[in-house]
Amino acid sequence: MSRGIANCNPGNIRRSRVRYKGECHPSTDESFKQFESMEWGYRAMFILLDTYRVRYGLRSLKEMITRYAPPSENHTALYIDAVCEMTGIRPDEKIDTRSRRVMVPIVAAMSRIENGCAARRAEVEYGFTLTGF
Repeated sequence: MSRGIANCNPGNIRRSRVRYKGECHPSTDESFKQFESMEWGYRAMFILLDTYRVRYGLRSLKEMITRYAPPSENHTALYIDAVCEMTGIRPDEKIDTRSRRVMVPIVAAMSRIENGCAARRAEVEYGFTLTGF
């Protein structure tokens, strides 16, 4: 089982001062957040990507994934290519982070890359519902 699945953190979101709904306190993982369920972990991914758009003006998969999975820690170009291939979205295409139709496939693809296994679509969908978007 991958670390992200074990932590109910399918996006492997690192520990930080930011607190998400459904986050376990304290986390027993010294590097990554832990959530009460996969749905709460998916919600955190949706919220984080929306924050990238709203706060930092990042509007495309290329911009968002470069921040989410920086080249200093990841094979970012391969990550972007894989998400684009799985979703049919172009790297520089502007995306609406509050659209269920757009974001559920993106987050499911990112989870697959992060964990090496397909996301359960119902968990991703419910994670989006938890955002309240």
